[in-house]
Amino acid sequence: MTDRASLQDLVARRIATRLVARDSLIYAPPEVADVHASVRNRLGWLDAPRAMTARVEEVARVVRAAASDGLTDVYLLGMGGSSLCAEVLRDVPGPRRASARLAVLDTTDERAVSDVTRSLVPDRSLFLVASKSGSTIEVTSLERHFWTVMHATTGERTGAHFVAITDPGTSLVAQARAERYRHTFVNPSDIGGRYSALSLFGLVPAALLGIDIEGLLASAARLATHCAHDDVANPGLALGAFMGNQAAAGRDKLTLIAAPPLAPIAAWIEQLVAESTGKLGTGILPIADEPPAPPAKYGSDRAFVAIVTREDRETRERAHALEAAGHPVFIIETEPADLGAEFYRWEFATAVAGHVLGVNPFDEPNVRDAKVRTQQQLDVRAKSGAFTLDPPLVPVGSGIARRQHGDIPSTHAGRYVALLDYLPQDAARGGAVARIRETIRHRTGAATTYGVGPRYLHSTGQYHKGGPNTGTFVLLTGADRTATAVPGAGYTFSVLKQAQALGDFEALVAAGRHVVHYHLDDSTADLPRVFERVVSDLT
Repeated sequence: MTDRASLQDLVARRIATRLVARDSLIYAPPEVADVHASVRNRLGWLDAPRAMTARVEEVARVVRAAASDGLTDVYLLGMGGSSLCAEVLRDVPGPRRASARLAVLDTTDERAVSDVTRSLVPDRSLFLVASKSGSTIEVTSLERHFWTVMHATTGERTGAHFVAITDPGTSLVAQARAERYRHTFVNPSDIGGRYSALSLFGLVPAALLGIDIEGLLASAARLATHCAHDDVANPGLALGAFMGNQAAAGRDKLTLIAAPPLAPIAAWIEQLVAESTGKLGTGILPIADEPPAPPAKYGSDRAFVAIVTREDRETRERAHALEAAGHPVFIIETEPADLGAEFYRWEFATAVAGHVLGVNPFDEPNVRDAKVRTQQQLDVRAKSGAFTLDPPLVPVGSGIARRQHGDIPSTHAGRYVALLDYLPQDAARGGAVARIRETIRHRTGAATTYGVGPRYLHSTGQYHKGGPNTGTFVLLTGADRTATAVPGAGYTFSVLKQAQALGDFEALVAAGRHVVHYHLDDSTADLPRVFERVVSDLT
């Protein structure tokens, strides 16, 4: 089916208006009750652009009070949907009023936690504790650590330096009340994490950054109006038809290219699309931040979305060159000022693509597996003093040990390589990662993704286990030089991060995936040397 025919079919079957009307039958037949319950409890994002206007004054009041109290350094403790949107809002340029500085901590990395701990100034610090469930292990661990650090200086005033964003009735609501947090924002319970950009999870960080959140919502509301009609001009329906139809035809590597000001949105799109569609052996894998290549270097498993601005000729010309070479390309013209509209467009399109592929885009059935296995690893270590590694690591020289599950495929056509990096991040990381991704693509033709652990567990992790079995997974871990305790947990951040990596290795093995794990004696070792070993093994 052509993209045009797919779009016309969706229009004829009234998929847009049925979605807006919350008709869960577009995702499953009537007898599949659990799917209908899941879908109906995850559609609050459809109303967010208008419904959230009622919360603007509440947000503004808290932001004004924090600024008045001199809280200019904001630290967001969150994962996945609770953090990725805030990063986009921070990094996409646009008009700002006087604003706070925002650091996003979506990690359990020992060095990252230590660096922030050493540099923070308690009297200027405000912590946003963002968790839909209220019990996300990374967020609760970070909260306990920074609460302890702050309490040593601020004493009974510590609660005034903390704000919670969570769902109704969670343990975080009770904790925030008991510890006298500055404020608790209670988000609607029917908005899933990755669809929460236009809810309080996105609006509170946006307001702290000095962004006009009324304008953000107004932009989204205009786009929502266009998406509410069964028409080929419906922007969300058209994008969803393209994504779903191309994936169904085998072009499931949705490669994102964007004008530089809008490039930060790719990581948010990656989570939204991969976690929503990657299940039941199918799905769409967004390829974000991949180094550019000539059109001939891309395989027949690629489809492209180009996000361009009026002034950006380079991205537009690249998109036209890809089209001329026979690749399917969907072009979105927008501006940073319309970021709210883009959030809604992609949410609507992803919901439509889920319908096209025959999956429920609002659940994440494979995410829990890695969480359970992480806890099992922590329990084993607490009892025996060591993790369980099956198969064991084998030294391969230069301070590197290696283990593997499954044979590395001899052909990479239609496959992808996922780099899963649990090593400490630094400013030089981007260049090294770009070079290895380019080298792998050049030598094998495979698409590549790059995920920082453990944040990818709340993003592409669902696709890794639930999507098609076409991935080769390269897991990178290392021994840390320091150890910062997670208060009350009986383990350190370093131990927690290792447990998350090992738990994901086991989850990938259980899903029948090809996995190679490299462990460094020193987590701060030279990354290019490690990548040389990876490329040698893969090619």
